[in-house]
Amino acid sequence: MTRQEIEGFITQFPIYQYAFIDTEDLEFSDKVRTICKKECPRYGGSWSCPPAVGTVEKCKQKCLEYDQALFFSSVADVKDVSNMEETLKTQEEHEKMTTIIEKYLKDQTMLVYTLSTESCSLCEKCTYPKGTCRHPDTMHPCIESHGIVVPNLIENNTMDYYLGERLVLWFSLIFFKEA
Repeated sequence: MTRQEIEGFITQFPIYQYAFIDTEDLEFSDKVRTICKKECPRYGGSWSCPPAVGTVEKCKQKCLEYDQALFFSSVADVKDVSNMEETLKTQEEHEKMTTIIEKYLKDQTMLVYTLSTESCSLCEKCTYPKGTCRHPDTMHPCIESHGIVVPNLIENNTMDYYLGERLVLWFSLIFFKEA
């Protein structure tokens, strides 16, 4: 499957910006995990977050099994970006789009591994750590959970990170390779 074929498919979606990434150019850092641990309430409470996703080194190895990835963003308009309930509701459309693109690549016999925005919210209450994940094939771990330095990824691909007080940017990173 060519990049042009993927581009032809994704143009039907409200993707704001995208880039094809050579995975060897990704930067991984344990410091990203420090931010997760100190600032994210989902740390240690979800299969899509650390420590459930494994060490940064293990996550890096998983990502580097793929030579390339599609990195893309979408934009949502909110009245108040500091209203987390309102802001998080806008994530759902981005996740639907990510899932459709992921399915398309799988249907083209591609092997994929998908990381997305925030922590997985498929279940009202995650089974971690007492039970197994109910949706391991559809759950998308958070990009940062893998130690990927997202601001550098955005900057290196000349993408936007901030669009103002009322606009939220959501990001996904879909790794892919021929089956």
